[in-house]
Amino acid sequence: MNYAASRLSAVQPSASAAISQTARQMKAAGEDVIDLGLGEPDFDTPPPIIEAAYAAAKAGQTRYPPNDGTAALKAAIIAKFARDNGLEFTAPEIIVSNGAKQIIYGALATTLEPGQEVILCAPFFDSYENIILALGGKPVIVRCQPENDFRITPEQLDAAITPDTRWLFLNYPSNPAGAVYNAEELQALGEMLERHPHVLVLADEIYEHIIFGQHEHISLAAVCPSLKAQVLTVNGVSKAYAMTGWRIGYAGGPQPLIAAMTKMQSLISSGACSIAQAAAAEALNGPQDEVERFRVAFERRRDLVVAAVEAIPGMNLPAPAGAFYALIECRGLMGAAKADGTQIRTDTQLAQYLLDEAGIASVPGSAYGLTPFVRLSMANSEQNLAAAMQRIQASVAKLTLPAVD
Repeated sequence: MNYAASRLSAVQPSASAAISQTARQMKAAGEDVIDLGLGEPDFDTPPPIIEAAYAAAKAGQTRYPPNDGTAALKAAIIAKFARDNGLEFTAPEIIVSNGAKQIIYGALATTLEPGQEVILCAPFFDSYENIILALGGKPVIVRCQPENDFRITPEQLDAAITPDTRWLFLNYPSNPAGAVYNAEELQALGEMLERHPHVLVLADEIYEHIIFGQHEHISLAAVCPSLKAQVLTVNGVSKAYAMTGWRIGYAGGPQPLIAAMTKMQSLISSGACSIAQAAAAEALNGPQDEVERFRVAFERRRDLVVAAVEAIPGMNLPAPAGAFYALIECRGLMGAAKADGTQIRTDTQLAQYLLDEAGIASVPGSAYGLTPFVRLSMANSEQNLAAAMQRIQASVAKLTLPAVD
């Protein structure tokens, strides 16, 4: 018997989760594997956040919460948006969900008609495409090249928009490339979007606090206030506060959209865990010292990986501006021959080679809509990252590289 609906036939499992599951199985079998597949901070949740959850549970905050979020967390989110992003929201314009992924699913489930289009900027978080497909939408993939730091241009956006376009997904700092937009670039995109008021924008800003060097995070909705009726700003506590398992995401957007998403959420899960919401409120309201400590650590790790890649023939990695991933271009390794004479022709084959030969779990760029690349998660210790890069260098040295024209 076939239990799955036909719409699920195009949906693929998360590439990073699948790679990490393979790595866990290899480790359980006694193999020496360094897992750089999963994008999860390796830090512990800061103690004050844990204490806030404990206090909430002790105080009896263990009953059903409101579908759209507790008053305390909504107030914290409103204050955070004003403080960090220059955005003004009221409580009816805020929704809290079980992680940012549920926000994204709920937004599309609420608004997307079968066959409507969603523009994705490749490379993109692979769950975006799967959610669109599961809901009967049509992904429209715009390939953003390294020479433009993986950012979509206004010209590319204009060419991608049709009367059937429902959403543009704009993720920055981005997973997997770490792309960041400045105010001028956002303004140019905003001017294009003003010409197409039927297009909604999902601004996924969950990596906003993980940003490096002279770069700064600027919210699209702040740069382009005229787009207020079109932009849903998505965020969460998972990445910046090392709270992936607490499952709290949130968004601010037009009140009618938030109301519709709340209606949909009431059918799917009701509200998010009341205790986790208390913890998230403490994360947003409390001291931000740990957020900066995490950011500095991620920047050191980025520098370590970038320097290591420079010494590996066939690989290239301009320093990512944000997030904690290294999307390494490996065009110079396509056609390389392994010891047995077989050639590596795709980034999927290269990722498999690195796992088999070096014990390094990575994710091929094809999973994110752009090839040939491999993505390494830098959410790991400097010691493990240094060891991983040494292994990758040694495994690449065993390849016979293709001749350069």
